[in-house]
Amino acid sequence: MNRRQIVEIAAGLTVTMIMTLPGNAKPALSARSNGFRMPEESDKHLRTFMQWPVNREVYQDMVFLNMVQQSVADIANTIVEFEPVVMLMDAGFEKSARRKLNSNIEIWNIATDDLWCRDSGPIFVKNENAQLAISQVNFNGWGNKQVHDNDGKVAAKVAEQLELPVFNNELVGEGGGVESDGAGTLMAHESSWVNANRNGGTRNEVGKLLLEAIGGEKIIWAPGRKGEDVTDYHIDALVRFVRPGVVLIQLPEFRDESEQWSRAAFQTFDILKNSTDARGNKLETVIISDPFDIRVKSPDFVSSYVNYYVCNGAVIAAEFGDREKDAMAVEVLGKLYPGREIISLNIDPVGEVGGGIHCTTQQQPA
Repeated sequence: MNRRQIVEIAAGLTVTMIMTLPGNAKPALSARSNGFRMPEESDKHLRTFMQWPVNREVYQDMVFLNMVQQSVADIANTIVEFEPVVMLMDAGFEKSARRKLNSNIEIWNIATDDLWCRDSGPIFVKNENAQLAISQVNFNGWGNKQVHDNDGKVAAKVAEQLELPVFNNELVGEGGGVESDGAGTLMAHESSWVNANRNGGTRNEVGKLLLEAIGGEKIIWAPGRKGEDVTDYHIDALVRFVRPGVVLIQLPEFRDESEQWSRAAFQTFDILKNSTDARGNKLETVIISDPFDIRVKSPDFVSSYVNYYVCNGAVIAAEFGDREKDAMAVEVLGKLYPGREIISLNIDPVGEVGGGIHCTTQQQPA
């Protein structure tokens, strides 16, 4: 089978997997050129995928690992009230995990290391005929910062289980590093993609691969920050598409150019408020404030309200113990997502290891 035949088969969706070329060369295939793109998260889902954290090299403290697992279970148990949830894990952990998980949560025997399904899980793309495929972005542990022997294989194994074709243009990155409005516009921080620990080449070269992989016509780039956290500043911890033309960004109450995170956040904000989407429309930018009086005081703690997850009929968000700001976040999300129930969870252990609710999830479109 040659490369042309593989592309033709992928476009027609007549096989379940894109086969590797002779000589172990990977087919460089574009979801975009085959008519696929990542839908907006608020579109209807068939299910949510999540991953069970187990790796003892990552979690050396068993007590803390148990706390992180309970937080992951709390998120899954909430989502399953609104849509089906599949938890991925090696079958050897199923018995202990069942003690924490709602019985309605399905468990698939796909081995995992950590909980970040947004990053290592399958990125689903869809065409105009409502056919699904998976775009492989070749998770490498955020630039080989963390062990990922199992997590690096999750997306391909889910594709195999679902018998879906896979597009792979050899881009390296994570789902949490890009936001899509489902209508042709992407947002990303350069620090998470145009970074030698993931991809060589210029911003234009990497951007072309990202547009091909996710499906889009335009990327709004902001610099971000390299090397300050494990993700190199994922966009989904700072700003999200609510729908085409509307973004929600979380900012400190005051701009402080001497503080690196404040400076980077406002730099992204300044770019967004002067940007247009793929349709040429200026973006409406809604601002939500950082919480201040929170339970966890660690400088590495992620206290992001915008790292929420939109599932069928609900928005699952985090609360951090700042009663005023927590209530304000619920109010803002309620206005942005009318008709959906807004649920706030205490997921502090997940925040302590550098993420939020959105980071733990990956949606499969209906």
